[in-house]
Amino acid sequence: MREFIVEADGGSRGNPGPAGYGAVVSDAATGETLAEAAEYLGVATNNVAEYRGLLAGLRAARDLDPEAVVRVRMDSKLVVEQMSGRWKIKHPDMKPLAAEAARIFPRERVTYEWIPRERNKHADRLANEAMDAGARGEQWSAAASTADLDTPPARPARPAVPEPDGPPGDAAAGAARARAALAEGAARNRTGAAGQEPEAPTTAPRPAAAPSPAASDDDVPPAAGAADTDSGTGPASEAAGKADADVRAAGVVATPRSGWAPADMGPPATFVLLRHGETPLTPQKRFSGSGGSDPSLSDIGREQAGRVAAALARRGTVQAVVASPLARTLETARIVAARLGLDVQVEEGLRETDFGAWEGLTFGEVRERHPEDLNAWLAAPDAEPTGGGESFAATAARVAAARDKLIAAHAGRTVLLVTHVTPIKTLVRLALGAPPEALFRMELSAASLSAIAYYGDGNASVRLFNETSHLR
Repeated sequence: MREFIVEADGGSRGNPGPAGYGAVVSDAATGETLAEAAEYLGVATNNVAEYRGLLAGLRAARDLDPEAVVRVRMDSKLVVEQMSGRWKIKHPDMKPLAAEAARIFPRERVTYEWIPRERNKHADRLANEAMDAGARGEQWSAAASTADLDTPPARPARPAVPEPDGPPGDAAAGAARARAALAEGAARNRTGAAGQEPEAPTTAPRPAAAPSPAASDDDVPPAAGAADTDSGTGPASEAAGKADADVRAAGVVATPRSGWAPADMGPPATFVLLRHGETPLTPQKRFSGSGGSDPSLSDIGREQAGRVAAALARRGTVQAVVASPLARTLETARIVAARLGLDVQVEEGLRETDFGAWEGLTFGEVRERHPEDLNAWLAAPDAEPTGGGESFAATAARVAAARDKLIAAHAGRTVLLVTHVTPIKTLVRLALGAPPEALFRMELSAASLSAIAYYGDGNASVRLFNETSHLR
């Protein structure tokens, strides 16, 4: 089930006087603007204009998906309290407007939240544009809107983080889409990501005792564990998928109920997952976990972080920023948080896997120096890297514990988690209820975004954007 945020506002220059409204519909998980509406009303009161804005926003959301869940945010205490049923509606001009708004969606699929005016700038600006157009004897036009002019456009040669193409749905629909996405992703990985060479052979399953060589990524080499490749799986990996540690880590969100229980209609805790920007080790394809040199971002990585910050500021839905304690994630998080006007919270459970003696090495160097340890590590999630590193089973348990703590702390909120390859892939895998070998079937670029919505009934839906500007 899709979830929208409707932000609406209305105003009158004179009360009553020349009036107009503005409304914005955005994706609840990402903040992507899906629809805008504004209109000059002639002479009306502030409250009537606010109700007309609400109606326009709800209708636009219904046109996008009549089965959606809607979270309305307005700076009008009157409208929010009346539509929530806590205040009586006495004014004769507003009673029919409120009744009409209540009929657009079933009451149980709409919630109302008061927000301060400074958080309703997009709708407020549209309303003022509509009133300005009316003063000129015109009607508002979306083509002339300046609502997004405060965000600098990306340079064509270096595209910003692209807008996603669809929101997460309910758990059942999300599971079906996930299966299709995995199949599509396998096909895409055969030719590599856009502008990149293929990272690993994908025409046959990966033998457990003889892994194929592959280039690596910053936090986790592609042919290793949570790698960015589409390598196959062997019998040992299938057996390891049933490991008790993994089952404990998965918890309720990874094990959908038989028959799918009725969906929780309340707002989910939504985690927007951001992998940190590039470091000097990223283009060198070296293991870079939590036990190594702890590199900072490169100049490219800082520019990537700035572009993500601009994109998230434009969307305007992130309410908190939480980061891994490592230098590259903290630096990325601080760049984004500064743009959003938020503080950065640190969560130890979001750090990258400790790769032990493999830290700083390429996948080829590890294969040459520690072939037996590498083969064992590739075959089973509970195997540790050479020198007492951290297994993927241990990583999953740690990440799941952090996930549960953050869900409890941020119920109904949208939170940006700035972390690494393995934690992000693990969160996605657990939300889908996929086995450990699913980590091999995900690609995750530097400074890329994904999102997971966690509902109160234990279900979760996943959205993968996974595109980024490498700024080369």
